[in-house]
Amino acid sequence: MDTVEELNGTYFYAGKSNLTASELFFMVFIFNTADQFGIKDIAAAYGLYAGINDQATRTKPGTAIKGTSKLSKGIRKTFGKRFFPWGIKLPTWIGGYTPWTVELRMVRSITTWVGRTIPLVGEVVLLADVSQIAYNSVKEYNTIARGNDKLW
Repeated sequence: MDTVEELNGTYFYAGKSNLTASELFFMVFIFNTADQFGIKDIAAAYGLYAGINDQATRTKPGTAIKGTSKLSKGIRKTFGKRFFPWGIKLPTWIGGYTPWTVELRMVRSITTWVGRTIPLVGEVVLLADVSQIAYNSVKEYNTIARGNDKLW
C-alpha cells in the first residue's frame, strides 16, 4: 500500500489502516497542524500570554482596566516614559481582543503602544495559522476522500 489509499471502503493514511472518513480527516488535520506550527507560533503564543493583565498595579481611574501585564512592565523598564516624536498618536486596542469587548484608543506613549500591540500581533499570527490549517486540511482531505465522504 502507498501512504494514501482506499481499502475495502476504509482509508489508509500515514501508516494507519482501516480509517473511517472522520478518522481520516482527523489524521489529515493533525498532520497539517504539525506541519504548520513553528517558532513564529511559539512567539505568538508567548506574546498573548505575556499580554495578560494579571499583575498588580497602582490605582487607576474608574474607566481603566485593572491590572497590567508582564510585557508592559518589562517594556516600561526598557523604554521608560518615552513618547513618539512630533506628537504622533498611534492606535491601540484595549479590553480584550474580541470584536465585542475591544476599544480603540490613540496613544503617544511608546511603552503603551508596544505593550498592547504585541499580544494583538500574536493573536493575528495564530488566527492566520488556524485558517491555513483548516483550509489545507479540507483541501488535502477532499483529494483523498471519495464520493459522499468529501466536504463541500
